Amino acid sequence: MAVRLQVGEADLLRCRFALSPLWETVAAVRTLGEPRRQAYHLPWLREVAAGHDPASTAPLALLLPRTGSTPDFLTPPPAGPHADIEEELGRVAATPLARVEAELRRSLHGPGRDAPPPPEAAARLLADPGRTLSELTALLRECWQRLLTPRWTRVRDLLDADIAVRSRGLAEAGLRRTLTGIHPGIGWEEPGTLRVEAAHRAVRRLDGAGLLLVPSAFVWPALTVVTDPPWQPTLVYPARGVGELWRGGRPDTPRALARLLGRTRALLLAALDEPATTSRLARAHGLSPATVSAHLTALRESGLVTRRRLGRSVAYARTPLGLALLRGGAGEEPQTAAPPPR
Repeated sequence: MAVRLQVGEADLLRCRFALSPLWETVAAVRTLGEPRRQAYHLPWLREVAAGHDPASTAPLALLLPRTGSTPDFLTPPPAGPHADIEEELGRVAATPLARVEAELRRSLHGPGRDAPPPPEAAARLLADPGRTLSELTALLRECWQRLLTPRWTRVRDLLDADIAVRSRGLAEAGLRRTLTGIHPGIGWEEPGTLRVEAAHRAVRRLDGAGLLLVPSAFVWPALTVVTDPPWQPTLVYPARGVGELWRGGRPDTPRALARLLGRTRALLLAALDEPATTSRLARAHGLSPATVSAHLTALRESGLVTRRRLGRSVAYARTPLGLALLRGGAGEEPQTAAPPPR
């Protein structure tokens, strides 16, 4: 089955990327209860599981079935490229109660749900939509603070890097190739239809609304597509590099390159497998932003990196010359090893 989004010329001008702390919070709660989502997140899972009581997230988890409907009011698409969690929670809290009740009912008792909810718990959620909305808003805030706030810088860096790579691909290869390269479950059908694999069938004309693209660390391996009004059509997809998210360590720095450029400049050049901002590089390598900025300026003036503004940030990327130099520097001269003991 698939969702088909019919794309017109006006939509091409209104496609944009954004990241959402609220989307990540809901996806993180879902990851806690779905083993198939946990492969890349085991270090995070071990860290948060010690203090996690499943009963504390039960009302929210009840609305996140593996198959079936999740209430859209829990995750309104972000209004800007870098949403603020309190602004997003404010939008959740302002959801009209008629919409809350309709979406709760569809999630709890609608078609396609993998398992029926416990009757008493479902009845309680439906009995007073206003109370339920307040409780869910408070629970989302608590989950954000407990599951993601201490780790948000690392997650945000991953999402920013994905947007930088996709934006560069958009400029170089166009929208069609960028969209179909996001995930194997996305395809293109002529004359202008984006096909997204999903658990249900739907067809929607974008009609000039464009498409919102939201990378996520926790949505893997799934795709999520939102098509119901009044929201802008939204595609939430797994961010690049999620497998490296919780791994520590620094990239290997070829010794020959370090002798040529200096250790720090070689380290920064090796770290640019994906575009990165000064602040991200500073955090990753324990350097001050001023130090990183000075070294990146020297690398740029030497033609080894380029800089490009992405919204409010500036991202640096290796040039072909920088990549060639890095690869050449990796060809270390053989080291004389001590003979093995006899």
